[in-house]
Amino acid sequence: MPEAFHKPVKRPSSMFDVAFGSIDPAEHARIAHATATALLSRVRAEADPDTVTKLVEFTAVHGIETIAELWSQSPARSLPGALWRIYLLQLMVHNDPTTSALLYERGRVEFASADPVIAGAPTPAGPTELINLADTILRGVFDGDFASALERAASFCRVEAAGATHVADDYEATEPQRASDLTTRALRLSTYAADLSTTARLWRSGLLI
Repeated sequence: MPEAFHKPVKRPSSMFDVAFGSIDPAEHARIAHATATALLSRVRAEADPDTVTKLVEFTAVHGIETIAELWSQSPARSLPGALWRIYLLQLMVHNDPTTSALLYERGRVEFASADPVIAGAPTPAGPTELINLADTILRGVFDGDFASALERAASFCRVEAAGATHVADDYEATEPQRASDLTTRALRLSTYAADLSTTARLWRSGLLI
């Protein structure tokens, strides 16, 4: 990476909402949709591996703030909203791959569904494998089937949510605050899974904006 890039700006994996200064909501929405559409269309049309790699590594270099300013206030089931959520999932894994791997493996074992297969992590999946999975899903947004990338992200969320729920149960009696935090995380991830699955269907129907 060029030396001009700033050091990574980390944020807790629980950061899912960011407050910004006043801006006209309609203008903010217009900018969010325009930038998301332009970015996705241009990168997918050119299919330049170096460009895709830079986009995948963007938050590790610049932090999440630049993307947040553009997309974080967009509706969940919109193009910028979907891109924002996938970047957040990547950030969550990169910031704490050990916890992400723990929850994913617990969810994989406890959750009787096809989601671990759809998400595509190896078995078992450690921290390194989870980082690679998060990056692969984000890369698929730009150089693969966009709907498939969304569906993989949704499946990943469901497995993580199942793991968080079961681990929360383990801590309920001894560490109630930790159990509460994990339950909140599970609910958030479940909501993300539903949003991303719906977004994938909208994309395939040509209705995603």
